[in-house]
Formats: sequence, structure tokens, C-alpha cells
Amino acid sequence: MSPNKNSLCSFCVMDSSVPDIIFDKNHQCQYCKAHLQRIIFEKDNYSDYLNNLIEKIKKNKNETKYDCIIGVSGGVDSTYVAYYLKKILKLNPLAVHLDNGWNSELAVQNIKSCLDILEIDLVTHVIDWNEFKHIQKALLKSSINNLEIATDHAINALLIKTASKHKIKYIINGSNTATEGIMPTSWMEDNKNKYIIKAIVQKFFPKVKIKSLPTISMTEYFYYFLIKKIKFIPILNFIDFDKSKAISILEKEVGYKPYRYKHYESIITRFFQGYILPEKFNIDKRKAHFSSLIISKQMTREEAINKLKIDNTYGDANIMKRDMIFFLKKLEMNDEDFKKIMADKPKSASLYSPLSIKLFKFLEKFHHIIRRLTR
Repeated sequence: MSPNKNSLCSFCVMDSSVPDIIFDKNHQCQYCKAHLQRIIFEKDNYSDYLNNLIEKIKKNKNETKYDCIIGVSGGVDSTYVAYYLKKILKLNPLAVHLDNGWNSELAVQNIKSCLDILEIDLVTHVIDWNEFKHIQKALLKSSINNLEIATDHAINALLIKTASKHKIKYIINGSNTATEGIMPTSWMEDNKNKYIIKAIVQKFFPKVKIKSLPTISMTEYFYYFLIKKIKFIPILNFIDFDKSKAISILEKEVGYKPYRYKHYESIITRFFQGYILPEKFNIDKRKAHFSSLIISKQMTREEAINKLKIDNTYGDANIMKRDMIFFLKKLEMNDEDFKKIMADKPKSASLYSPLSIKLFKFLEKFHHIIRRLTR
């Protein structure tokens, strides 16, 4: 999976393994150019944003004791958000966690240590395992390139509905330009369309009903953003967020223990990103993660190229073997069935829910406008 120099961007480490990559005359790709422009735009236009935001949050504090909602996964981004809000900004957030049955022991430890030390209350939603097991097996069988589509959708739905329940207007999340501003849309099916999930589950397990998985429709998005005036705030975009410095602070202040790669706090995410994506879809998400760090000057291009050459996508072959055994056992699958799925050709979600995708793309134009207006 090491990058081919002939197809490698001259500024980052994105390459022609991305189907829709375009190079300019300097052999720079569109992804890092757009990423750099976004960083410059945010610096030029949001200098006073954070101070004004905190004033608004404190003025709009609801009748409960919480100022805002945060999602926690045990990863560095969400953990740093919790630390920054509580210790630096002196806010009192309510933490929300989605338990899909795949938390690593280290993630559980990181969440508990952080929230205990910071004295942040936690709400955990546990998805029924039998239901979620079939959802994930259906997504595997579908051969779409996003096994995490149900989890990612459910996290957003849970955050929004928890905010609404507690009459809180602000959801502060850890998404940020600095470490994840580059991600080709061709690499991941969109996670906002709940009907894709339902259609795929119906195709492979028609008797399974989705009940405990939090979901949200596009019309509900409009309702919560326009009527309830709930806002997502990517707060790390408005501070000087350096991943390595953040990890050092968290290690000292809340006993945080880091992971090898981004999003590896979840066992299934680690196995999906480290094995399934590169082996079946020829997608190495490290290229996007490293490229984001290169453009935000948190990693050199040479360091990224060397990491891609030296390390495999998993980082540790022994952990990969252990995770594969655990993955198959937990999903009640055998080696032969899994090999057949891995050998099946990748498919688009439009194969399973064409009408909903067409409608969703139409409505999403308005959704983007609303998101900009309500940020």
C-alpha cells in the first residue's frame, strides 16, 4: 500500500488510488488545495468567533445545569473537546456516548478517566446487540464502502435528539479541519440518509427491525436546525489545535492513553480501516489523515511517506489477526463466508435505495444552506 511516486501529489500524500483525484500543472491535488484554502478562510474570518460563541452559550444556558452537548468516543479529538470546554472555557457540558458493542478496553478507560477527572456527567445509549449485529452483517454483505455508516448516522441522531430532550441548543463536536479536513467523497458513502441503512438491512435480513439504533430523517434535520435552532459547533477549528500537543496535555491532565492511528479507539473501526478498506476497496485512510496533518503543518510530507512505506495499514499484524478472530466471532461469521464477502465486487449504495438517494441529494442542497445559516 505504499504510494506510487508517479501518481503522488507533490504537496501531500494523496495519490491516484483515489478515483476522482485531479492534479494541476504543479502536480498538486484538489484535496490539499481545498484544505489549505479552508484553513486560510477560517483564520481570516473566525478570529473572534469563539469569544462570541461562549458568551452566547452562557447567556442561553437552559433551566438544567448543562451548557452544551458533547459526544465522547475515547478518541483524542472528543477527549480534548471535553478538556477544553471544562478546564479552559469553564463550561459544563453533558457528555453523550453511543455504545455499539465495539469499544476497545482502552477507549472505555479513556472515557472514564477523562469524565471522572473533569467531573462531566455522561449519558450512554446502548444499541441492542442482536439488532446491530444484523445491521453490520447486512452492510458487510452489501459491499458498500462504509461499514460505519450506521454508527456514524446513529451518533449524529443521538446527539441531536439528546440536545432537544434537554433543551440545549449547542452541540460541540471534535470534527476539525486540522486533522481531518481531507477526505474524498468517493471513499465513503454518506451517512446522513437513514433509508440506505434500512434498505440494506431489509435486503439481507428482512425480518430484522431497526428499533434501538438512533436514526434521523432529512425533515427532522430541518426541524431541529430551523425550529429548535440546534447548532453543531466544530470548536477545534477556532482554536490552535495541534494533535501531538493535545495528546501530551491529555496524558498529563486526564490520564489519556493514545492509539496508533486516528479512530482506532473502536475495534471495528480499527479492523474496517486497517484491513477491510485497503484489502477490498484499495482505500488507505491514513493517506487522507496524514495529508491533513501535512497541510496544517503538524507532519512533514517526508514523515508521512516513510510511515506509509514502513508501516502496514494496521500497524501491527498480531493485533490484526486477533481482531479478525474477534470480529468474526462477534458477528457469528466463519472464515469462508467472510472471504466470499471480501472477494465480492464493491457496490454503490444507489443499488439498494436509488429513489431515496435522488431525493436525499435534492434535499441536501437545502440542508447545506441551513447548516451554514445555523452555525
